[in-house]
Amino acid sequence: MTADRTVRVVVAKPGLDGHDRGAKIVARALRDAGFEVIYTGLHQTPEQIVATAIQEDADAIGLSVLSGAHNYLFKRVLELLREKGAEDIVVFGGGIIPPADIAALKATGVKEIFSPGTSTQEIVRFVGEHIRAAV
Repeated sequence: MTADRTVRVVVAKPGLDGHDRGAKIVARALRDAGFEVIYTGLHQTPEQIVATAIQEDADAIGLSVLSGAHNYLFKRVLELLREKGAEDIVVFGGGIIPPADIAALKATGVKEIFSPGTSTQEIVRFVGEHIRAAV
């Protein structure tokens, strides 16, 4: 939240993973911290997520992936953002992602990955420090 505008974050569950409790907890924590949150719901394609982020003029996309398809899903969202000229939208996420994959995802442009057990305060702090600064 700047003096001009509230930071807007799309929280999304890409792929076939049907477990969204963590995504809803993160969405609520961000909302309670004063960010505007758009939760897309379950089973979203990368194309749907990017379209929503652009339509909603989002500053960031938070992806929650527990299905094991994180390498494809994160990279596809980043690829689509570049194709649409929206690479200024910051992508971060969380889920069950092996440490070696976290390093690789960050190398492709994912700003941060949060593992299970990360406090919501840490995620809120990240958004406040890294997304707010870019708005």
